[in-house]
Amino acid sequence: MRIALFQPDIPQNTGTILRLCACLGVEAHIIEPAGFPVSDRHFRRAGMDYLDQVTIVRHDSWLKFEQWRAGDGGRLVLFTTRGALPYLDHRYAATDILLFGRESAGVPDAVAAAADARLVIPLRPALRSLNVAMAAAMAVGEALRQTEPALTERIP
Repeated sequence: MRIALFQPDIPQNTGTILRLCACLGVEAHIIEPAGFPVSDRHFRRAGMDYLDQVTIVRHDSWLKFEQWRAGDGGRLVLFTTRGALPYLDHRYAATDILLFGRESAGVPDAVAAAADARLVIPLRPALRSLNVAMAAAMAVGEALRQTEPALTERIP
């Protein structure tokens, strides 16, 4: 299971997602350009000392990410407010790449079109979206629940 962030623009959210990845043993991919320097103090503060415990793969561009993905073979699962299928109804695979867009703009149409699945986290009608770090936690939690039945064995 991997999480990919498309051109993230809020360092605190990215740091929080990286901390999530560290705690759950999930690889993190950052598709650049990011809207902040990765060495930014806010990024480090949100990730705390967990950043040394996560595998972070940086891709210089969407094209480079797609080249990597072509060799990897993992399905690209996009979480978007314009998704057609609720995320709880999707059948995840252990090799999936869970993709989250920019906080300010989501992903361009070409990126959405490249996804193997476009999922939505259903919200109350009058509300727009969740914080991306919260969405990532919900998504990876469900994906791991489905793909790692022995996940509870990790907990002492």
